[in-house]
Amino acid sequence: MKGRKVMKKAVLPIIVLSVLTAALGGCAGGKAADDSSRITVGIPQDLDSLDPHYMTAAGTKEVLFNIFEGLVKPDQTGDLVPAVAEDWTISEDAARYTFTLRNGIRFHDGKAVKAEDVRYSLLRAQEAGMIPALEEIASVNIPDKDHIEIELNTHDADFLCNLTCAVIPESNADPSTNPIGTGPYKFVSRSPQENVIVTRFDDYWGTPAGIRDVTFRIEANADAVVMDLEGGSIDMYARVTSAQKEQLSDRFEVYSGAMNLVQALYLNHKFAPFADERVRKALCCCLDRQGVMDFVSDGAGSAVGSSMYPAFSKYFLPELSNLYSTDIEKARELLAEAGFDESNPLTFSVTVASNYQQHVDTAQVLAEQFAKAGVVMKIQTVEWNTWLSETYTNRNYEATVVGVDASTLSASAMLSRFVSDAGNNFINYDNPAYDTAYATARMAVDDASKTAAYKECETILAKDAANVYIQDLPCFVALNKKYTGYVFYPLYVQDIAALRLAD
Repeated sequence: MKGRKVMKKAVLPIIVLSVLTAALGGCAGGKAADDSSRITVGIPQDLDSLDPHYMTAAGTKEVLFNIFEGLVKPDQTGDLVPAVAEDWTISEDAARYTFTLRNGIRFHDGKAVKAEDVRYSLLRAQEAGMIPALEEIASVNIPDKDHIEIELNTHDADFLCNLTCAVIPESNADPSTNPIGTGPYKFVSRSPQENVIVTRFDDYWGTPAGIRDVTFRIEANADAVVMDLEGGSIDMYARVTSAQKEQLSDRFEVYSGAMNLVQALYLNHKFAPFADERVRKALCCCLDRQGVMDFVSDGAGSAVGSSMYPAFSKYFLPELSNLYSTDIEKARELLAEAGFDESNPLTFSVTVASNYQQHVDTAQVLAEQFAKAGVVMKIQTVEWNTWLSETYTNRNYEATVVGVDASTLSASAMLSRFVSDAGNNFINYDNPAYDTAYATARMAVDDASKTAAYKECETILAKDAANVYIQDLPCFVALNKKYTGYVFYPLYVQDIAALRLAD
């Protein structure tokens, strides 16, 4: 079947926001590309890697989105559109994907993109293990210089979503210090803990970036964001809080959208109390989700009850957010059954990255809500790099508040991490029923069966109280009115190339 027939993904709920944003400040109203234009974009933490096949953090992915492209890439409406490949076909059994490479496309170093580069990139990304679905690749073949053929070990109708992974030159000896891609911006320099600088790639195959020079400046101190925006040291910040939004002058346009993630109190199931589902369910019964949203974002969040956010409308189950109502007495009963009471209260620590104010605020509200049932939750704030290495990678924590996003436009990007032997299963979740449901979803050929199995996965996570699910946070983007053209995506990315100087 023709690739163009399978591009549409079910992510429509935020399209209204994208269209509204485009209407407010779309490209049509801005100036043409300017050779002297520049912008400084504040980001909450340094990049964990410049190597696109080994990046972990969502904040890294949203920056590198401007430098790298895959065979396909997402657009702002939720479609997968041609990038390094200009067209593709998928076999009827969804086990063979054949791509026609774009003619004349070049890397940032000026070299032509060859089929060998694509094969190298896919196999390298597979070896890196950051995208579990790539393990399904049996072989990558080159029928001729213009085509790439990917054979899978099994059929997978969702596999196209994973081919947004970066195509890089095989000749690049060290992508971690010299990243080379095909995107609208090319890498210039990096000063650790300070900034990353990129410039427009003038030989880009697509629509050229509207702003020539971009500096991504690390804003590790969340309290300084408003001051730096107003002082002019940054022109844009993608996630101001509702309180910060109100402090900004009329020199800034604040765009409203969704972060497209699942914020939750994620629980380490290797921590003894959280191995007991009664304890996990007790915490769910303590949660006043609306109370959290009111405090953190003036009630603007979207309730979630499992590991799927609303933009994935095809898979999202809103009813799961009502599975556990706020019931302090029920929470006390469950805790008592698990051996906790006033003389022996459940006590644990929650580790939160200090540069994400929304998560810190959420932890503070949760601590107050849990205290009503006699639970003692101690908040420990750490720097982002510490959180990434100790909490996420080494799993050395008891609980954490964070938002988990999707790396691709696929339900598997959200749900694969909870398979018992998944390398990114940072909560150490282990449920045979879940593993079976997820395997069923991955093996399903017809869409209805696949969707039903993914929904079963979400339901298992919710009923098992795998985590204390809260919300998809609202996203408030502050942009100096000198610029226009900001657009929201159904993924955690920042499309800086869409920005233009305002009239």
